[in-house]
Amino acid sequence: MQKLDDDALELVARYFAALAVPVRLKLLNALREGERNVGELTRLTGCTQANVSKHLALLAHNGLVAKSARGTSVYYRIGDASTYRLCDMVCGQIAKHYAGKAGLEQMFALSAGRQRDKALSRARR
Repeated sequence: MQKLDDDALELVARYFAALAVPVRLKLLNALREGERNVGELTRLTGCTQANVSKHLALLAHNGLVAKSARGTSVYYRIGDASTYRLCDMVCGQIAKHYAGKAGLEQMFALSAGRQRDKALSRARR
């Protein structure tokens, strides 16, 4: 990052800002299992369809999700699997930072372990 100019740093900041909203992280987690349409994502997240669509549009604009139309539905999928590695790494950092505080370290470690196990299982298929 140290050799990036201000315009490039602005793009990096926008990318991280796209990940800074819990609903968007919830949507990305819902896509770990594969493609889903807006209706499915609405049911999984408990958000309104308008809210889900708004957040998906921002995630797509930043390259975090990709979409494809099939008939009258649009299906979303993760745009880059390395996004999950980034999120898992951040969860690990948070766990270290809050080590020993109200069990947060264990909560993040368990979550990261479950997600890693799912990814390995999908990769073997």
